[in-house]
Amino acid sequence: MIDVYRLERHHFAWLSIAAAIATIALKTLAWWITGSVGLLSDALESFVNLAGASFALWMILVTREPADRSHPFGHGKAEYFSSGFEGILILGAAFAIIWAAVERLIAPQPIESPGWGLAWSAAATGINFIVARVLGRAGERFNSIALSADSRHLMTDVWTSVGVIVAVALVAVTGWLPLDPIIAIAVGLNITREAWHLLRESVDGLMDRSLDSADVVRARRVLETFHARGVAFTDLRTRRAGASAFLQVVVLVPGDWTVRDGHALLDEIEAAVVAELPGIDVTTHLEPLP
Repeated sequence: MIDVYRLERHHFAWLSIAAAIATIALKTLAWWITGSVGLLSDALESFVNLAGASFALWMILVTREPADRSHPFGHGKAEYFSSGFEGILILGAAFAIIWAAVERLIAPQPIESPGWGLAWSAAATGINFIVARVLGRAGERFNSIALSADSRHLMTDVWTSVGVIVAVALVAVTGWLPLDPIIAIAVGLNITREAWHLLRESVDGLMDRSLDSADVVRARRVLETFHARGVAFTDLRTRRAGASAFLQVVVLVPGDWTVRDGHALLDEIEAAVVAELPGIDVTTHLEPLP
């Protein structure tokens, strides 16, 4: 397994692109050998993988751009466009798969040379499985929705491919031709479900969804350690923008504290929160206790 700690986010996007090109070649060869519409649907989804991975690379490169006058908080949300774009592509591929499968269901055609076709498809599935695992680990490390979405999409592709391989094998054994397009329709419906999840996550991110509840609880525990010093907290808010996380909180201190004392406390609080949640951007505001 590739060590994710030696690579940066854009390297994983390139890995996904390379995997998509390899699987397109293998799955197209499998379809050309067999004529299976199920394997054709599998190959079409790999084209979606390539388009999604390419767009993810573009968006990841955009997020690396530093904050500027027009984007003072950086470009972290660009990753959500990648997730949404991939979801739309998946929906288009699902429609094409179901359309082709219905036509083949009406007019079934025999599957030729299933052995070699299944072998090439299995090789492509193995590549997708390995890359999906690597991208999943990278997505967790970088808090990257683009890489996580790519990982989940590839894992969906893996299970889809397994289903198609089983279907083609059963058709070869039983001779029941309608099984091939039926599985292809199931493939289309399955990836439609994944597209919905990706689109929903993209919208959530663009709408400034808060951090996970577990991270919010960790931040609150850090803040609670300062209660003994006579301070309180209010208006705690969090949000995530791609790989970036933000926390804002109002710190209430006794009214007789000096400005120097108050800001020294804010520095301590911000450092403590960052120590608990590395990489988070903390903004504090000082107010007197009522």
